[in-house]
Amino acid sequence: MLKIAHRGAKAYEPENTLQAFQKALDLNSDGIELDVHLSADGHVIVIHDETIDRTTDGKGLVNDFTLDELKSFLIDGKYQISTLNEVFDLVDKKCFINIELKGLGTASRVVPLIEEYILEKDWKYEHFIISSFDWNMLEETSNLNPNIPIGILTEENLETALAFAEKIKAKAIHPDFNLLNEENVRQIQEKGFLVLPWTVNTTEDIEKVKSYKVNGIISDNPDKI
Repeated sequence: MLKIAHRGAKAYEPENTLQAFQKALDLNSDGIELDVHLSADGHVIVIHDETIDRTTDGKGLVNDFTLDELKSFLIDGKYQISTLNEVFDLVDKKCFINIELKGLGTASRVVPLIEEYILEKDWKYEHFIISSFDWNMLEETSNLNPNIPIGILTEENLETALAFAEKIKAKAIHPDFNLLNEENVRQIQEKGFLVLPWTVNTTEDIEKVKSYKVNGIISDNPDKI
């Protein structure tokens, strides 16, 4: 059962910060999940929302600011916004990284970065999985490099997600855990896909989802899995 830390160990440290990802490593997580947008000058920025309003002391759209400008805003008064390069360097192959594509244009920036770390820093494709609710971005990723593992995010229809997963030869389905039961988990796995539900936080929900024999769980509390 893979333990995947949602936005880092979000229950313990501010989401999507290097501190949250380090905490996830300290808790022996098998993977971390994070979200990306682009800065105005084309850097891959690790942040969930399209604005910086909720998580920092600034206001505005992520892609309206340069990297230097984004670094001037603080999370919880002390932490900087991270780049994807910084997260890769921190993790350094200690676990796999689930990159959720949020902002437009992220696929064409993330794919070359993954290729760079594989070619130059001895990473492997299995250290990565790219997911998104925007399936066009997943199709773009697959077209750019079919070797990169893909996870199909869905909160609505498992059958549609499964059909798309078969079409682009994805590695996993990432469903809202409320969509799952023992039978449909088995059916998805029989078709050759991993089942990695999100975001499962309470002990009760974690035990229920584990009873379905999913392949892994995405949680704010990876230590509870």
